[in-house]
Amino acid sequence: MSPVIALHPQSSGCADVPVLRERGQREVFCGLTGIIWLHRKIQDAFFLVVGSRTCAHLLQSAAGVMIFAEPRFATAIIDERDLAGLADANEELDRVVTRLLDRRPEIKLLFLVGSCPSEVIKLDLSRAATRLSAQFSPQVRVLNYSGSGIETTFTQGEDACLAALVPQLPEPQDSSSPEPLLVVGTLADVVEDQFARLFDQLGVPVQFFPPRRANEMPPVGPGTRYLLAQPFLADTARALEARGAQRLAAPFPLGVEGTTAWLRAAADAFGVNPQRLDQVTAAPRERAASALSKQRANLAGKSIFFFPDSQLEIPLARFLSRELGMRLTEVGTPYLHRQHLAQELEWLPAGVQLSEGQHVEQQIDRCRALAPDIVVCGLGLANPLEAQGLTTKWAIELVFTPIQGYEQAADLAELFARPLNRRLRLAA
Repeated sequence: MSPVIALHPQSSGCADVPVLRERGQREVFCGLTGIIWLHRKIQDAFFLVVGSRTCAHLLQSAAGVMIFAEPRFATAIIDERDLAGLADANEELDRVVTRLLDRRPEIKLLFLVGSCPSEVIKLDLSRAATRLSAQFSPQVRVLNYSGSGIETTFTQGEDACLAALVPQLPEPQDSSSPEPLLVVGTLADVVEDQFARLFDQLGVPVQFFPPRRANEMPPVGPGTRYLLAQPFLADTARALEARGAQRLAAPFPLGVEGTTAWLRAAADAFGVNPQRLDQVTAAPRERAASALSKQRANLAGKSIFFFPDSQLEIPLARFLSRELGMRLTEVGTPYLHRQHLAQELEWLPAGVQLSEGQHVEQQIDRCRALAPDIVVCGLGLANPLEAQGLTTKWAIELVFTPIQGYEQAADLAELFARPLNRRLRLAA
């Protein structure tokens, strides 16, 4: 008999709950951080940040030390000579790009990534990308996007990157056959492979965006139906819909419940018999439910507070509440996209405090007053909160770690159980 995960009764959840909207001091990484997972995904792409030494240090720190592989990102540093106006920035950029492509002939797609220093903002990187793309085409395409952290949270770097790629996607060629499902959002290769097998067993043709190689860009047109794999891709979704693509409404594939509903949205759209879906997913659902039952014993009844950071907060809160029995105190998110999160909001328990945006001092005060068992926050807040006796989980780890799908459900739960277990051991 399959293990059973107890779920909260269906209700309107938080679909219409008032949201606390805050504007004030923010504490978040910038969009350049997205390069760390994007450069691993698109294997013949290169990300050239036009920025300062601070940008270079951020990327090196976030990426860690890569001993055996040359990374596919770098920073073209604006230095004193450029700031004094003694060098033509465009000539310097052309020289850097030419030297880079001579050295790395395997590059097929080059992104010029803008950052927030004032001298970078003054540069027209869009025009530079057009100029360089014409120079190096067809061997290399050059695109640009902004990774500035002035107005965005760090996961929006991926959104900006994919939105810049959408105009480059080809039109479908064969109108006689149905277009494949398009799964949108960067997934770890192991997760992508798992989903590809499930879709194949369902008989649903599928392509993934972004692809693993620049020459494998999926076609997009009025007949394209797509599923979002990440909740922070608002600009990418708008760009796809401007090409005529249709989004399949679904929760996000976190945990057993979210993954099943996500797959069901695709199965329904492609006319798959519901019994077929049950047969294909039965074994992985049972494995995931069994593994989660072990973590539920550690997490049920524990309270959790989410600072706004990655835009993953609401799907994560739904998973932790419904499948692991955790108690939600406040769920903060940098931006609340109600259309994309409609089902997630319905599945949250009624009465949960939602907040959008950030006023970090006020949120810290609320967090201290609530004294949750665990706090999900950025790196900049984690150590101070730990020093005050709170147990924390780094939000950025939830983006860097494979967490989607059935096989990763228990790993996702363990990411929250581990800090609590560590606190217990230290207190013993």
